[in-house]
Amino acid sequence: MAEVTDATFQRDVIDRSREVPVVVDLWAEWCGPCRTLTPILEKVIAGTGGRVELAKVNVDQNPQVAQAFQVQSIPAVYAVVDGAVTDGFLGAQPEHVVEQFVQRLVPTEEETEVQRLVAAGDESSLRRALELEPDNEAAVVALAEALVARGDTEEALGLLERVPESAEVRRVKAAARLGGDGAGDDVEARLQGLLDRVKHDDDARQQFVDLLEVLGPDDPRPREYRKQLTARLY
Repeated sequence: MAEVTDATFQRDVIDRSREVPVVVDLWAEWCGPCRTLTPILEKVIAGTGGRVELAKVNVDQNPQVAQAFQVQSIPAVYAVVDGAVTDGFLGAQPEHVVEQFVQRLVPTEEETEVQRLVAAGDESSLRRALELEPDNEAAVVALAEALVARGDTEEALGLLERVPESAEVRRVKAAARLGGDGAGDDVEARLQGLLDRVKHDDDARQQFVDLLEVLGPDDPRPREYRKQLTARLY
């Protein structure tokens, strides 16, 4: 069980849910039904032996999480799997209802094996995981990244077509289109050199955007360069 805050929600719920289903319990100190429901959730989820995890969020102390779930009443319980809400219920529920809710989240033996193979992370394990679950996003992205690193960019791009677009998928696709060499130390010089060509050169524009994707969301430079790109295009 994790006590989750606005600051840790991404790591403890969204990121963690890509490895194991996470049940989010939205509660507050003043909420009587919450005090009834939480012990039931803790008991039932503990009974899964770690195959499902519980994340508790005090909505009074963590308004950003409450807003993200559009909370109007508590207790509110949501299941998050692979970064997305897949199920949920409102109000205190009896133990048998909670049991049914949680059991729907417990991975099958095959799903558990896929998780183990993805966690192993080597190429043979990732390929085996995709034999069992061809559209497993974590396995697709990890294998594609490994392929890009060794220069097998065409296979990597083909793999990435199996899964929905996401920031991570866009980043690995961009790296593949750049030939696997990443942004490089001279990225700003490359971006500046491409700016004069982006309006009339489709390849230059794609390379410019790919370089920004590879830099990633934590780098402050893409925001400014996107503004410059917009100015050049329009």
